[in-house]
Amino acid sequence: MKLTTITNVSVDGVMQGLGGPDEDSRGGFERGGWALPLFDDEAETFLGQVNQRADAFLFGRRTYEIFAGSWGTGSWGTNQGDNPIGVALNTRPKYVASTTLTDPQWADTTVLSGDVAAAIRELKAKPGDDLQVYGSGSLVRWLFDNQLVDEITLLTYPVVVGQGTRLFPSTGPDTALELVESRATPGGVTIQVYRPAGRPQYATA
Repeated sequence: MKLTTITNVSVDGVMQGLGGPDEDSRGGFERGGWALPLFDDEAETFLGQVNQRADAFLFGRRTYEIFAGSWGTGSWGTNQGDNPIGVALNTRPKYVASTTLTDPQWADTTVLSGDVAAAIRELKAKPGDDLQVYGSGSLVRWLFDNQLVDEITLLTYPVVVGQGTRLFPSTGPDTALELVESRATPGGVTIQVYRPAGRPQYATA
């Protein structure tokens, strides 16, 4: 399976609290729900199509609990009928990289602990199309550090949030990216798909 990260970000790279005002208030974050007013039909259709390629999902603990509470064990998700995103999430295996989660309530969930890198390499070696990672900022940064990411999908919303957790830290490993797909929705959400392409080339004197 190809490990693909799917991340919603603002123009200034914020990925925190995009879904609702109370989704993630860590660090005094007060601007939750910034993506919903900009999430248009084309972006929803795109994510539904991407979901259909998933053979399994990989989460960090915080994102897993948010998704489980909305799409899985919560009443909202179970009332979504044939919504393709909900169908994919509820019918395919889910893996959580966590050292503290011991009793996951969402069906077909496996907790990965111990040598997580080795466990993820084993998952990637299984037949299938995509092992997809949604949100899960800390996990995504760790996956990049360990060179486990095969493809990056970014949905960038036309807003500067001005506070909150960014996808990439101010310091970290450098990676060249190959652009393989790019489009914009009528509402101004830009969608880019990249593949890591080794170390960047820098200008020399």
